Amino acid sequence: MIARLASMTETAGEVLIVTGMSGAGRSTVANALEDLDWYVVDNLPPQMLRPLLDLSGRLGDQLPRIAAVVDVRGRDLFAELPAATQALRERNNLRMLFLDASDDVLVRRFEAVRRPHPLQGDGTLLDGIRREREILAPVRGSADIIIDTSSYNIHQLATHVTDLLREEGAPRHRVTVMSFGFKYGLPPDADLVADMRFLPNPFWNDDLRALTGQDPAVSDYVLDQEGARAFLDAYAEALTPVLEGYQRENKSHSTVAVGCTGGKHRSVAMALALAERLKDVPGVAVRVRHRDLGRE
Repeated sequence: MIARLASMTETAGEVLIVTGMSGAGRSTVANALEDLDWYVVDNLPPQMLRPLLDLSGRLGDQLPRIAAVVDVRGRDLFAELPAATQALRERNNLRMLFLDASDDVLVRRFEAVRRPHPLQGDGTLLDGIRREREILAPVRGSADIIIDTSSYNIHQLATHVTDLLREEGAPRHRVTVMSFGFKYGLPPDADLVADMRFLPNPFWNDDLRALTGQDPAVSDYVLDQEGARAFLDAYAEALTPVLEGYQRENKSHSTVAVGCTGGKHRSVAMALALAERLKDVPGVAVRVRHRDLGRE
């Protein structure tokens, strides 16, 4: 089996094996990696690592970063992880992340979710934890990264993993600035909502009615109204610490909704202007969506 594992001729991209103690945060780490655009496979038997990496090698840039969660849920199959990992290291950019926590913390976490330890059998939670430590000792010794999650909550752990594994220059948070029309209802996925109906409506200007907030004539008209630029300055300044806080709390996505009556003029112009301001916030990627443009 191991000889076959070492026979690959094509190499995959970056590979991360996530393993460690049950209850130490593997699911939290897997979710954080998915938010970083890793391709994550959960509960993968070590024997399946090679076929997965073969596929990655053939697909090239389509699967540049793969994370495989491998743990004792694989029962007897897990025993091959150290040898399989060693064989894979020879031909791949492979690292292993090991998650650990103290026994008392693991007991509290299992008791909180009211689930048995996978190796508990007829014994106690501590029996299962101690058995798992024995099995994982050689794996822990060969890990490239070890994280003790005893003092972390799920948000702190996700943030820590993001800091460790985020590609240099990659955004920590993605915000969608969405224009919409109140007459079509509030966006159900909006985190924050701003109302542009305090500004004069270009709809009542015959020269602007057929245009949209994407047209310079409408944009200039809206932003030149009394209070428009003051609002834009103040709202962009107010959103900056919010987006920075989202990054600290590892909230990877948010939607800032900007509304007017029909979602055609004022909200579109202001959403575009606001998006330009938010592009200057460090760690943030901004996109614009016009939900109701074209519905009239």
